[in-house]
Amino acid sequence: MTSFALIGAAGYIAPRHMQAIKAVGGDLKVAYDPNDSVGVIDSHFPQAHFFTEFERFDRHVDKLHRRGEDIDYVSVCSPNYLHDAHIRFGLRAGCNVICEKPLVLNPWNIDGLAEIEQHTGRKINTILQLRLHPAIQALKERIAQSNERHAVDLTYITSRGRWYFASWKGDDSKSGGVATNIGVHFFDMLAYVFGPLQSQTASLREPERAGGLLSYEKADVRWFLSVDANDLPDAVKGKKTTYRSITLDGEEVEFSDGFTDLHTRSYQEILAGRGYGLEDVRFCVEVVSEFRRAPIVANGERHPFIDKYLKG
Repeated sequence: MTSFALIGAAGYIAPRHMQAIKAVGGDLKVAYDPNDSVGVIDSHFPQAHFFTEFERFDRHVDKLHRRGEDIDYVSVCSPNYLHDAHIRFGLRAGCNVICEKPLVLNPWNIDGLAEIEQHTGRKINTILQLRLHPAIQALKERIAQSNERHAVDLTYITSRGRWYFASWKGDDSKSGGVATNIGVHFFDMLAYVFGPLQSQTASLREPERAGGLLSYEKADVRWFLSVDANDLPDAVKGKKTTYRSITLDGEEVEFSDGFTDLHTRSYQEILAGRGYGLEDVRFCVEVVSEFRRAPIVANGERHPFIDKYLKG
C-alpha cells in the first residue's frame, strides 16, 4: 500500500487530496497543520497521526523512516509561499512529492528544486488537473487539427468573502495575487491547448481581480479573473457563487462540470508514473510571475469585463 504524509491538512484543498489518497488505495500515515481544525481527517483516515508543530511532524516522519516504514509521498497543500520549503522537506526525507498549484511563485524557485530533485533522486509532481478534463482534452485535439488562429475569452469568477483578504491569500507576497492564486492552472491549460506563449499584456491588476491579453501560437486570449461576487454576470447572481466561461471564436466551450474527480485522476496518473513535473509547470509559473511585474496597459485589446474598472 502506498503511504502518504500531508502538509496543510486544514487548508481548503486538503480534503480533495485526502479523497484522492483514499481513492487510489493509499494510506495517510501522518498530517501536519498549525491549525487544528482538521476533523475532516476522520472521514478518510481517522488513524492518521496529526501534529500542529512542524518539528514534531518532522520527528515522526524520521521515526517512521528509522523503523523501515518510509513514506512514499508527501502531499503539499500549504500556503503558496511555503510550497518550495515543504517540497524540499519531502525530498530530503526521502519521499516523492505531490504539490498543489502553484508549485512555486517564481521560476527561479524551480531551478533550486531541480537541483535537490537530482541530488535526492526523488520526483516532484504537481497538480495540473485541467489537462485531465475531458472537455479540455477534446478542445486540444480540435485545435491540433486546425491551422487557424482563434479569438478566446476566458472568464473565471469565484466569490470569496472578507476572510479571504484577512488570510495569507490576500497578501500578494504569500499568494502571488489573484492571478496566481486562482488562475495559474488556467494559464497552464491555455498553453496546453493553444501552444507556446508569444506575448503578454497586463490590463488590470487589483487585489480582487486581474485581467490581460495573452497571445499564443494559435490564439489570442482575453482573460479576466475575480474573487468579487459583484463581478458575477447578472444571469447568475444570487444563483451561483462561481462562474466559468471559455469562448472560442464566440462559441461557448462547455466545461462547467467534470471537476469533482480531477484530483483523483491526477493521483492515479502520478502513481502510474505519468505525473507532471517541474518543467511541465515552468511556463505557467513564468506567466504569473511576469504578470505581477508587468506595466499596466490601459488601451488596446482587452476583456470586456475590464472596461468599467479602467473607466474608474
